[in-house]
Amino acid sequence: MDTSPDSIELTGKLLIAMPGMGDPRFDRSVIFVCEHSDKGAMGLIVNKPIPDLPFSKLLEQLEIPVGPGARQIRVHFGGPVENGRGFVLHSAGYPGSEGTLRVDAEFAMTATLDVLEDISAGTGPDEALLALGYAGWGPGQLEGEIAQNGWLTCDASSAIVFAPDDATKWELALKTMGIEALTLSAAAGRA
Repeated sequence: MDTSPDSIELTGKLLIAMPGMGDPRFDRSVIFVCEHSDKGAMGLIVNKPIPDLPFSKLLEQLEIPVGPGARQIRVHFGGPVENGRGFVLHSAGYPGSEGTLRVDAEFAMTATLDVLEDISAGTGPDEALLALGYAGWGPGQLEGEIAQNGWLTCDASSAIVFAPDDATKWELALKTMGIEALTLSAAAGRA
């Protein structure tokens, strides 16, 4: 089995930013990788809410009526690419639409307004978060960042991705790997 950085499969995994990332937009970020192939990767930051943009305000801006069963979901900074575009990361049990990407058995992503309409009507997915923008990498770029100690990777779980406290997601993801945040170093090295 080839375990070189070029052969890793990251779809449905979490990327955990290492200390010393260098890009403040990704400092202590947890990114859910929606798609990864030899053409590049696309993911959503799941732990950086946008405090001044409640979901209800976004629905109002999009002229989507709020029904009696509407749920409030958090709006996140999903990444620096196309930050005016919205992506809903949600539980896979929601049927979605033609615009729904089935990531794996637990997660799916929808980038069409119908999912927002369903959430506002109370018929949307059981678990969801909205991300404005996304993180993207060209061919081999993410693998290179992992090899240079920029990211750790771990399995994704709903308990982390949809955790109610965004501020704890980075530590929660590290703990799934048996790592305490205080033990991490920004320096890369080889034995």
